[in-house]
Amino acid sequence: MTTTPPPIRRSLPWLLAGLSMIGPFSIDAVFPAFPLIGARFGVDEVALQQLLSMYLLTYAVMSLFHGAISDAIGRKPVIAAGMLGYALASAGAALSTSFGMLLVCRGIQGACAGAGLVVGRAVIRDSLEGEAAQRLMSQVMMIFGVAPVIAPMVGAQLLGLGGWHGIFWVLTGFTLILAMLLVWQLDETHPLAARSRFALKPLLAGYIAFGRDRPFWPLLISSSVNFAGLFLFIASAPRIIRELLGLSAQGFPWLFIPVVAGLVAGAWLSGRLAGRRGVGFTVNLGYAVMLLACALHVVLALALPQPRLPWSMLPLVLHGVGVQLAFPTLTLLLLDRFAHRRGGISSVQAFASLLLNGAVAGVLSPLLSSDLLHLALGASVLTTVGALSWGWYRRVTRTPRTPPPRDIELQAQIAEPR
Repeated sequence: MTTTPPPIRRSLPWLLAGLSMIGPFSIDAVFPAFPLIGARFGVDEVALQQLLSMYLLTYAVMSLFHGAISDAIGRKPVIAAGMLGYALASAGAALSTSFGMLLVCRGIQGACAGAGLVVGRAVIRDSLEGEAAQRLMSQVMMIFGVAPVIAPMVGAQLLGLGGWHGIFWVLTGFTLILAMLLVWQLDETHPLAARSRFALKPLLAGYIAFGRDRPFWPLLISSSVNFAGLFLFIASAPRIIRELLGLSAQGFPWLFIPVVAGLVAGAWLSGRLAGRRGVGFTVNLGYAVMLLACALHVVLALALPQPRLPWSMLPLVLHGVGVQLAFPTLTLLLLDRFAHRRGGISSVQAFASLLLNGAVAGVLSPLLSSDLLHLALGASVLTTVGALSWGWYRRVTRTPRTPPPRDIELQAQIAEPR
């Protein structure tokens, strides 16, 4: 006898979207403040880039544990505690008296922020199944899509009010309010009967079990690389806006509005396709659109050696559409590989994705962001890796064609002659 899961609250998509917005705000809102932070602490652009790399590194490492802890003690306490810890770290960043202290606070921010994203995905899959889960994932990502365009504009406006400190005070207030709403409105979706004991040895054994599953690897690579090509442009935003386009801090919307328009449109389209077309069609379409965007990036970079607005930024719209078409389906497919350990598998996915994005921000972006053609080629390579990994997954999971009945009878006669 199966039980019907209780209906979800109307507030759930908004709470999950708020959790998802922490990441873009932590990254994008700080970009306009880079020159002021550099001048305050006497550090160069390479050191400033580590504010992003440190955040992503600790985010990735702690993501390995957030999901497993939520499998043991429940989703709600992990998310609420993570948001409170993030708020404290943001207050510490606002009060930093040295660049080292700021880096430490950014690391704590990253360690806590992952609780919302990682465990939030498990909450979706705990609550819903099939096309309903894909629709909710798409709704969350659609709401989440406005964060990257709001964040740099909010950050730029706060520079005139409270300087770079004001950005971190706003993050403090936002996460404190979100934590209170979570305690009040979020239902626990992981019942006691389904929980597993948290211990290092079983945790490692579980991760080893993930690695032994053949479809796990191509799905993990494809879902991790899915966003990396677009993130290369996002991580390079300060140099693109200030150096390549020659704009001030008010110019960040030229990059982020196309990105957000694509992400929102792609999330809406993914939700519309849920239940109407198969998962293979949705992901294939997503990667086809991303590869087309990469080709346009390369063509425009060759045709316009000096970047020109708005043309040089328009392919970002298509890239965002492709990312959001593929991502919800890839995530749900990966979570369903291990239905009894969704928190753990979500942790592994987040770890791989964030580790890759940390390398993109800390290594690829400084190397490639001096020229749009280099960025276009880098994004093309990353997207191609994701598309090839998706093809690998399709081959691994392809069901062998069943021979016609007559062929089966003949094979039986050959194997056991009468």
